[in-house]
Amino acid sequence: MRRIFASCALAAILLAVAWADHHLHHGSKHSHEDDMSCHVLSPHNADFAFALYKHLNAKAAEGKNIFYSPLGISTALSMLATGARGDTHSQLFSALGYSPLNQTQVNEAYKHILHMFGHSQENQKLDVGNSVAVRTGFNPLQAFLTDLKQFYSGEVFNVNFANPDEAKEQINRHIATKTHDKIKNMVKDLDTEMAMILINYVYFRGQWERPFNKNLTTKEEFFVDKNTKVEVDMMKKTGRFDFYQDNDNHTTVILLPYKGNTSMMIVLPNEDKMQVVEGFINKDYIRHWHDSLNKNNINLLMPKFSISADASLDETLKEMGMTDAFGEKADFSGISDETRLKVSKASHKAVLSVDETGTEAAAVTTIEIMPMSLPETVRINRPFLVFIMEHSTRSILFMGKISNPAAE
Repeated sequence: MRRIFASCALAAILLAVAWADHHLHHGSKHSHEDDMSCHVLSPHNADFAFALYKHLNAKAAEGKNIFYSPLGISTALSMLATGARGDTHSQLFSALGYSPLNQTQVNEAYKHILHMFGHSQENQKLDVGNSVAVRTGFNPLQAFLTDLKQFYSGEVFNVNFANPDEAKEQINRHIATKTHDKIKNMVKDLDTEMAMILINYVYFRGQWERPFNKNLTTKEEFFVDKNTKVEVDMMKKTGRFDFYQDNDNHTTVILLPYKGNTSMMIVLPNEDKMQVVEGFINKDYIRHWHDSLNKNNINLLMPKFSISADASLDETLKEMGMTDAFGEKADFSGISDETRLKVSKASHKAVLSVDETGTEAAAVTTIEIMPMSLPETVRINRPFLVFIMEHSTRSILFMGKISNPAAE
């Protein structure tokens, strides 16, 4: 039996930590409290996801795709926060929306999330993992490394940053292995002053619960903007879909479930209403749309596509309030009490591939019963928002705006 997976999404984020100077700093240890449910982080992570989107969107060129893993970025910054102290820690927690929580609660929640993701499901692959590349000869505090391993399943390995080409090759090889060889050359240049790099990766491969028929895919036009159109492979399926037409908020919403605990939500703003929707969208609208979905007889047309998006997050994170972490005021004395450190670079890359089919199998018949009414046609031939959500942890794994599905 050959399996063709309908959607693949993955992302990696790097947080590069470099020397600041060599003054002594002393950190404090945190105490452990009771386990917290992973749902504790869900509303905070969702707020962070939309705040991040608005900053990335403000910087994006017209017609450029935006795609990233909010969960991956939140996880990497939470790992960094375990070693932050004072104002540096407060700013990280404030930007992440974690101010009502303490570090122990956040750590326990991520431990639970990663444990939940660790349960494999048939027809779905979801890998979320963390690694730390540490400069040969630099010894982070054992308490920091223990927290990374215990709460974030962090894998620690040594890298010779004094030889940047060798270090770059080693880190890129590590990331490619973890992301099933889909993200290559994530690191393009390295500073010889690097002390360590925190790495988070998220890999998702899912199978549509009800696949599209490949034979129905045809070439059609997709309107990037008023002056630009591109040719795409348009997939087609008629059936019962979770659907909501929000006329008050200028959107059509459709939910496409994967086998397992994940689904893709597509938010299609009405013509010329993308900026309006982007202006108000937040977690409450996502919840409202999800709760308002009803089964409808739909003739769905959506593009088959494969895109990648990468971004430097340095300025964005500073704009969101994480200023000290990147400057001379940085306090990462929870990582080292001998060497002063600061974040020198934060970069992120994400890839999304969507196609028609699920498992090919002999002698499988599916019959869908639909009401005797003409289906409503939903034609996704203009920019749309996409969310890949994991329901057991209430996490937004990936999100973004597909402005041009023909762009790679």
